[in-house]
Amino acid sequence: MKKNLILLYLISSTIYSQVGGESIYNFLNLTSSARQASLGGKTLTLLDDINQPNWNPSIISHTLNNQLAINYINYLADISLVSASYAYLVNRNIGTIHSNISYLNYGDFISADEEGNETGSFKAYDFSISIGYSYNFKNTDFYLGGNIKFINSVIENYSSFGMGADIGLLYYNEHKPYVVTLVVRNMGYQIKVYEEIREDLPLEISLGTSYKLENVPITWHFVLDNLQNWDIAKSNPSNETTTIDGETSEEKISVLENGIRHFSLGAELFPEKGFNLRFGYNFRRSKELFLTDKRTFAGFTAGFGIKLNKLKFNYAFSKYHPAANSSTFSLLVNLN
Repeated sequence: MKKNLILLYLISSTIYSQVGGESIYNFLNLTSSARQASLGGKTLTLLDDINQPNWNPSIISHTLNNQLAINYINYLADISLVSASYAYLVNRNIGTIHSNISYLNYGDFISADEEGNETGSFKAYDFSISIGYSYNFKNTDFYLGGNIKFINSVIENYSSFGMGADIGLLYYNEHKPYVVTLVVRNMGYQIKVYEEIREDLPLEISLGTSYKLENVPITWHFVLDNLQNWDIAKSNPSNETTTIDGETSEEKISVLENGIRHFSLGAELFPEKGFNLRFGYNFRRSKELFLTDKRTFAGFTAGFGIKLNKLKFNYAFSKYHPAANSSTFSLLVNLN
């Protein structure tokens, strides 16, 4: 039983971070928004999406009032994520409050004793609740927002609890075609630990921007992430080379290859129409899930959106590996 729990703990700590990930509550960096997922998974400047404040609280405004989103992602293996987002305008003086609930289910596991005899089954899940608020500096185009997160992780009858926070600074002027934002996510503290070791939350500092072309119905989205740790590239053991004499050498990563792993981009065609198409590319995911002998298209994302009166439906397809794809579904409802 103990061995099974250790294995599950390792999976839950590293499955979202690919090569070199070291932190807890990594599900916080897994987007459940189909629109964001289709644009590369890191987009921070979707001003009209009720799901976006979960990643960038500075975009919270009265325009999101009384909007609801329900999301589902069919992730790797039997892992699934369900989330819901909602915003409410208290009044013009106080402003708008945003909330999000996320539940990640790892599925059922078989429990066994030290001799391998099955003793039953158990479940594991991660859960978070966030509350966010944004403030527009008077007579400026700058917005400052923040989220507070309450995080719970459970494996069988073991559990961990933590608190986190996000801070975002946004520049937005409705008369200009671009938006710029700086976001610091997942600052916090693991209050209750699984074992005796207290782990860090998956802190991430990102710079995002979007640009809407004037004469073409396309909006471009660009993100530089993990600015708190520029050297994120790790040599992949599967990419080791062997000489004719049998000597092996690890993968060498250049400065350019490391830098490009911070970058993701997306393009949204006909963003203001009833039907639009979206494409994205995550360079880090592509590099870390690359196979030397086969084209995998890892890092590529695509999706579409359909708007029907007060309903919006978004879908995203994310390519991870020849044996692993992911689909994300979002239903957005305007309750006004």
